[in-house]
Amino acid sequence: MTESEALDRAVDAALALAADRPWREITLADIAGETGLSFAELYARTPSKNALLSRLARRFDTAAAEAVLEGETHDRLFEAAMARLEAMEPHRFVLLAIARDEQAERIAARLPRTARVLLQAAGVPTEGLAGAARVAAMTAVWARVLQVWRDDEGALNRTMAEIDSRLKQMRDRLGRIGAGF
Repeated sequence: MTESEALDRAVDAALALAADRPWREITLADIAGETGLSFAELYARTPSKNALLSRLARRFDTAAAEAVLEGETHDRLFEAAMARLEAMEPHRFVLLAIARDEQAERIAARLPRTARVLLQAAGVPTEGLAGAARVAAMTAVWARVLQVWRDDEGALNRTMAEIDSRLKQMRDRLGRIGAGF
């Protein structure tokens, strides 16, 4: 089994375990046992549950990056955000349970990386001062979208409306400081 396959199996095992037990009660040894690896083998590949969550976040970010995006920048950003949410949706209840147990700082630390991926997937530059402003603004948009998504079950109409509204606000505000797109 390759390193990547082992880590993907560990992520899947972590999700399966979190469907049955609180995240805070699950250990790396538990996850190793579910994957068929020894604790030492898994630990050599990843030192923590947090690292597995980061790998899971990258999996969802990749879904956004792989989305076929067309149209205006707003539309491309909207589609990238929706592609990421659609990748998350099958794991909604487990992700929400993990988020309740996970430290807020760790969750918040992942938000700028996702914001950067969403922007880059949509063809929006993220370099320099203007890019930093865009990443900061998109981080705020993404954080708010996740709050709405958390409570928006079904067709995600509220979530889509929130993405649309927040992206328009972001575009207008960034335009005022010369960081528009």
